[in-house]
Amino acid sequence: MRRLLAVISFCAASFAGAASAQSTDFESWLEGFRAEAAAAGISAEVIADAFEGVIINKRVYELNDNQPEFSRRIWDYLDGAVSAQRIDNGRAKMAEHRALLSLIEQAYGVDAEIITAIWGLESSYGAILGNYDAIQALATLAFEGRRTGYGRSQLIGALKIIQNGYALRSQLKGSWAGAMGHTQFIPTTYLTYAVDHDGDGRRDIWTNLGDVFASTANYLSASGYRQNEPWGAEVRLPDGFDYALADSNIHKPLVEWAAGGVKTGTGTSLLGRFDPNMRGRLILPAGATGPAFLTFENFDAILKYNRSTAYALAVSLLSEEAAGRSGAVTALWPRGDRALAFAERKALQQALIDRGYNPGPVDGIIGAGTKRALRAWQRDNGLPADGYPSAAILETLTS
Repeated sequence: MRRLLAVISFCAASFAGAASAQSTDFESWLEGFRAEAAAAGISAEVIADAFEGVIINKRVYELNDNQPEFSRRIWDYLDGAVSAQRIDNGRAKMAEHRALLSLIEQAYGVDAEIITAIWGLESSYGAILGNYDAIQALATLAFEGRRTGYGRSQLIGALKIIQNGYALRSQLKGSWAGAMGHTQFIPTTYLTYAVDHDGDGRRDIWTNLGDVFASTANYLSASGYRQNEPWGAEVRLPDGFDYALADSNIHKPLVEWAAGGVKTGTGTSLLGRFDPNMRGRLILPAGATGPAFLTFENFDAILKYNRSTAYALAVSLLSEEAAGRSGAVTALWPRGDRALAFAERKALQQALIDRGYNPGPVDGIIGAGTKRALRAWQRDNGLPADGYPSAAILETLTS
């Protein structure tokens, strides 16, 4: 028993020592960052007030490694993102704010249902704005980890929001990643795209829905969104289809996709529904055995809001439902598959490197580079080159 207590005491002491060292390192880093902020034009008063009592929030690191739009199975993510309750609430909110949304739609050329869907995904229509202290969250990310560059730039942006009088220090609350307001703008996005819709001298994305909707529409418009144009569509692929064509670099006119046997999700001709000259990319969010989608330029604009295919697809499908159209996916998801854990996603990337393929950094994020490397390995090994990182693929790669 004494030996066990001694071991526990030693471990506790070691942990406390490590925590103390990290705290000391953070304080040292913070001193350097204060100088950086001053060089960027932030006043000594704003800097002192902003960082008073700020410490590391370790929960931010946990969430950073397990973002749901990247770590969950896409069907599980969509089940929650496009739930019956969120659809009903979205339709009710569109009806409630129809006059305001119509003004914004006309001013910025962004469809009301897309604004509504982003509002629904980002904050459940304003019900959940987030309670993380943005300065603390961003300082945590800036201090160490894989997103220090992001953290530093957004932290400077947050300080500029305070410095310019756009918001009080106490207002800067939001997500663990420093995103704020009804549609979760990160600080640099706020500084560039936030709009004072009602002319009251403030760009209030926390309490003023006119500013919220106008800011969101302004950002989407600047990202290339075009009113009354489709985001994309579910499609059906022919037997023997070359899944390697599901590459973000392949962007073809619909007439070419149709010539290759691609049809709408109900089996009709693409050319009877869309402009034949419209260009689209093919995405396979769950690989060769799941639903397929052709996505257009408006989908790319949504991706600029959040670089997750799952997120952009959720916004697109929810917008259909909010507008009174069906956004239901007809093909079946491979619900027997499981999501890869963060460590497994890194193991897959490392295995690709070990086999001579370049996925980019081993960061646990399955982005375009990882999918491209995986497709190349699949093609070279006689497998459907869909770039889908399943547990079975991981086992084959690492065996």
